[in-house]
Amino acid sequence: MSKKQKIIEIATRLFSEHGFENTPVSLICDTAEVSKGAVFHYFKNKNDILREVFIHITTVIEEHDKCNEYLGSKTDPLEATINSIFDGMTVVEHRKMYQFNFSVMVHPTTRAIVVDLIEARYQGLQTSTEEVFRTQGELNPSVITKMFIAEIDGIAMNYLLNDDFPIEEIKQEFIKKYCR
Repeated sequence: MSKKQKIIEIATRLFSEHGFENTPVSLICDTAEVSKGAVFHYFKNKNDILREVFIHITTVIEEHDKCNEYLGSKTDPLEATINSIFDGMTVVEHRKMYQFNFSVMVHPTTRAIVVDLIEARYQGLQTSTEEVFRTQGELNPSVITKMFIAEIDGIAMNYLLNDDFPIEEIKQEFIKKYCR
């Protein structure tokens, strides 16, 4: 692993554990066992580290989707999409990272730093999901996709904030709702 990648992975973990505002660059340096000079060789400032962490989280999400057993199977494409999304959000070792990711997107200060990255991620999800709805014969796939994503976001928020959220039951009802 490169020194830059090590810094990004350590920053991801520390930001997830302590929050962006409560993680000084010095803690990232100490934990990654690198100098401040090394950190600032790769990153202009702490905001730049946050942007790279957000990109890293997006990559983790996308890699999980690519490896998902449902996508590319004989399963209904919409059901496969739903299974992939739910499977991704429930990876136990990623829970803190996803909680941090959600926090970044809703907190005005951090959101402003990564707003273009949020938009790019959203557009990718919108495009791929809209295509699934289009192939399912939906009359207004763009609007249905926006509703679908908004519901997923609400489910994810509740799951990430509540340890006793019945995610499996919600997933089954979600499949029933959309895969008629």
